Amino acid sequence: MQQATAGKPKPSASSGVVPVFLRPGTIFLWIFLLVMAFLTLFPVLVAILGSFKTNAELTAGATILPETWHFSNYEEAWKTANFSRYTWNSLFISLATTVGTLLVASMAAYGVDRLRFMGRRMYIFIQAATMFISVGPLVLHPQFRIMVSLHLQTSLWGVVILLVSAHAATYFILFSFVKAIPRELDEAAKIDGSSMLGTYWRIILPLLGPGLGVSALFTFRAAWNEYIMPLVFTMSQPKLQPLTVGLSNLRYGAAAAAQTHYMMAGACLSILPLLIVYVFANKSFMQMTAGSLKG
Repeated sequence: MQQATAGKPKPSASSGVVPVFLRPGTIFLWIFLLVMAFLTLFPVLVAILGSFKTNAELTAGATILPETWHFSNYEEAWKTANFSRYTWNSLFISLATTVGTLLVASMAAYGVDRLRFMGRRMYIFIQAATMFISVGPLVLHPQFRIMVSLHLQTSLWGVVILLVSAHAATYFILFSFVKAIPRELDEAAKIDGSSMLGTYWRIILPLLGPGLGVSALFTFRAAWNEYIMPLVFTMSQPKLQPLTVGLSNLRYGAAAAAQTHYMMAGACLSILPLLIVYVFANKSFMQMTAGSLKG
């Protein structure tokens, strides 16, 4: 045993090997990550701290920490902006958009991957084009006219339908997951007498769990933060306004005085549902990230 180990060189403290965490590349990476984390979290921290200040203190901007913590700002923001109504409207839009987008995008991904039909390449090209060509407010008028023809201009369903139609990013996420599912499963289900719809519902959809979780997180966030479209559709229907539109009601008080502290308190309240959704979708997000790194 002594002869076997005698030939191996013993590690020396003065061998000149630099630990991994002291290498210049690692130090630069950590500095970069810390700077990016600071730039990302600092505005959120300022908003949270500002929600506990008075409006005069917030306008002056002398200190970051509030001199006196005014927890009543949240209570006043909730009452003044009718947050219970606006929160329900935002939840309805976000949940309905998320469910509709996941169903439409997953069906489209499964059908395009499994079927061969005329115009298949053109369909994929159009889906990709909608992700890179943004016309923004230019399409609001024709979209509104379409909803008027369907008598949905005074309903939140009009907003949901238009948000579901913008499902290209979700489609490509789920399309990559569907391509990874072996076709042998479809053939085995077909032999057992299952239809294509039954195969999609019983086999394909459960296997899309991680992709559906990540897509749900992104879709819910986008629908929750949507502002322009709900504003256009709810101008004449204040009771249908979501949080993003209702928060603007906190900007000025009865005497036309700015109420920035109430707006910040309302903005912090509106973040909570997104954090809850992220907690539930975090596992799927990590699974998708780990799978992409392995691939």
